[in-house]
Amino acid sequence: MNSSKSPGLAGLGILKNTTCHTEKKISVFFSIIFMTVGILSNSLAIAILMKAYQRFRQKSKASFLLLASGLVVTDLFGHLINGAIAVFVYASDKDWIRFNQSNILCSVFGICMVFFGLCPLFLGSVMAVERCIGVTKPIFHSTKMTSKHVKMMLTMVCLFAVLIALLPILRFRAYQIQASRTWCFYKTEHVEDWEDRFYLLLFSCLGLLALAISFLCNAVTGITLLRVKLKSQQRQGRSHHFEMIIQLLAIMCVSCICWSPFLVTMARIGINESRSKETCETILFALRMATWNQILDPWVYILLRKAVLKNLYKITRGCCGVHIINLHMWELSSIKNSLKVAAISESPVSSKQINLQPLSSVGQ
Repeated sequence: MNSSKSPGLAGLGILKNTTCHTEKKISVFFSIIFMTVGILSNSLAIAILMKAYQRFRQKSKASFLLLASGLVVTDLFGHLINGAIAVFVYASDKDWIRFNQSNILCSVFGICMVFFGLCPLFLGSVMAVERCIGVTKPIFHSTKMTSKHVKMMLTMVCLFAVLIALLPILRFRAYQIQASRTWCFYKTEHVEDWEDRFYLLLFSCLGLLALAISFLCNAVTGITLLRVKLKSQQRQGRSHHFEMIIQLLAIMCVSCICWSPFLVTMARIGINESRSKETCETILFALRMATWNQILDPWVYILLRKAVLKNLYKITRGCCGVHIINLHMWELSSIKNSLKVAAISESPVSSKQINLQPLSSVGQ
């Protein structure tokens, strides 16, 4: 019987030859700790982001805060759902044959693993693209990137991630219980069928593509901000851009560090087919690193806020006794000032008028 096409037995096949074991008490303890810390961290970040969204509802920062809130909410539900299933599996002594006869739980677990893995990566890349447009094309951003459009983008990203997660089920391919017997995912052992390799490569390629888009857009955003800063010599109107780009860079670094091992491991398994040398311990370690991404993401918004950065600057300045940056950089202004700075830097006519204004006042 072909286990990859038999939903009732596919997830149980791996139990016949299990070579990877985890200590039950330690695993349950760490699963509960990770889930609790993740839920508390994401809940605090949601409260901070929603409060900031109420303050900046009518400004260019609102779309970024809305996307950031979607990312943190996704991480929260990822901890809640995946963590609860993992704790249940550990508490049941990983006896899948007893509680997973119809393979429903394994399918749900696999779908959640794929969805809550890809969706935050997609949202991180969308946030980078949104900031890139906001900095390079501020007028287009203020007129076209409304809350309605941002909510539509959030919905499309979530639906696309759901489609990727449901693809094996739609093709009558059941998710597999992994060798550690603690989680479900695509088939990672004795991968010989092209469709099994396709799912692994699709997951890893989409994740790596999202990280590449984030890196490219953040690089363009950072360079543009520095050029405008040096060219216009304006101190106002860009503070919230610098704050957001710092947060985006932190999110990108956390995602790359946490997710790259797992994505690369899945890609190597898909490419090397049955000759893959990846062990159960290697895959499990990469998975745990990926889990840390959902714990660290909310702390980016908790710690890298304007108020916290200003306090850190004051402490650093007091300890070192030197001026690193000017505090005027952190002054907030409305979208009007941001658009004014962008218009001045991009319009030669406006620059001439500004240069002629002091002469006219002298003549008067």
